[in-house]
Amino acid sequence: MAWLLFMDESGHSHKELPYEVRGGYALADVELWPFVQDVLRHELSCFGARLADYKSELKGMKLLAADRFEHAAQMPEFEALRRQHLCRALLQAGLEKRPPTREQLTAYGQASLRMADGMFDLLERHKAIVFASAVPRGTAKPPAGAPPPPDILRKDHIFLLERFFYFLERERQMGLLVMDEVEKTEDRRFVQRLHDYFVKTGPGRERSRWIVPSPFFVSSDMALPVQVADVMIYALNWGYRHPAEMTAPTRPEIENRFGARIEKLKWKGMGYDGTRTYKSFGIVCVPDLYTSRK
Repeated sequence: MAWLLFMDESGHSHKELPYEVRGGYALADVELWPFVQDVLRHELSCFGARLADYKSELKGMKLLAADRFEHAAQMPEFEALRRQHLCRALLQAGLEKRPPTREQLTAYGQASLRMADGMFDLLERHKAIVFASAVPRGTAKPPAGAPPPPDILRKDHIFLLERFFYFLERERQMGLLVMDEVEKTEDRRFVQRLHDYFVKTGPGRERSRWIVPSPFFVSSDMALPVQVADVMIYALNWGYRHPAEMTAPTRPEIENRFGARIEKLKWKGMGYDGTRTYKSFGIVCVPDLYTSRK
C-alpha cells in the first residue's frame, strides 16, 4: 500500500488571506477511488450537476466566499430537488451571461456550504490525514541583502515533508506527492529544488526512503482530489489556528464550521532530531523561513 499526499496552495498572492499555506491531505491508495466516487455523488446531490459541465470547479475561495454564507442564510433551506433545479439554472445563467435570481443565489449558497461540509465528512470517512505548513502573510520574502540561494528548498516545504516522512515511517508505507500544476517554469524549478533536497542533503536522502522524490503534477480542473485539497487548505487558512503560533484573525463562520474538524484530521505523532524524540503535528507554522529552528 502507498499513501498519496494531494497538495495545493492558498494565500500565495500575499493579498487577502492571512497565511501562505501549502499542504493537503494524505489518502491510502485503496481509499482513492471510493473517495472520488463519493465526492462525485455528493457534488451531484448538492448542485444537481457536475460543476465541470458548466466550466467551473470546486474551489475554496468560491464555496466558502463570504457572500456564499450570506446568500445561504437569506432564505430557509430549500428541499433537495428544488435546490438542485435552482443551482442548475444559476450555472446555466452563468454560461449565458445572465444575472442570477435571488432564489438561485440562495440555493447555490446552500449547496456550496453543503458541499464543503460533505467534503470534510468524506475525508473523515476515508481516513484522510492533514499535513500543511503555514507562513504568516508578509514574512515569506528573504531578508534584505541576504537572499537564499534559488536552488534551496524553502523551510516550510521541508517541515511539511518532514511530518509526512514521520507518518510514513511509522506506517512502513511509501508516499507519493500529487500537486496542482501552476506554471511550468516555476513547477520545473520546484522539482529541481525538491530533487536537490532529496539527493544532496542528509535529511533528504533519509526521507527518500519513504517519500518518492518525483512529484506528480496534475491540472486541478481534471483532478477532483486536488480540488478537495484546495477547499480544505482554504478552510485551514481562514478557520484553523494553533493557539501558540497562529495568531492572525479568522473568519468566524469558517472557524466555527471547520476548525475543530481540521484539528481532528491533522496528523499527530512523534518526531526526532537524532538525540531526542518529541511530539510532532501535521500542521506547522513557520514564522521565519530563513533561520534555523531549535
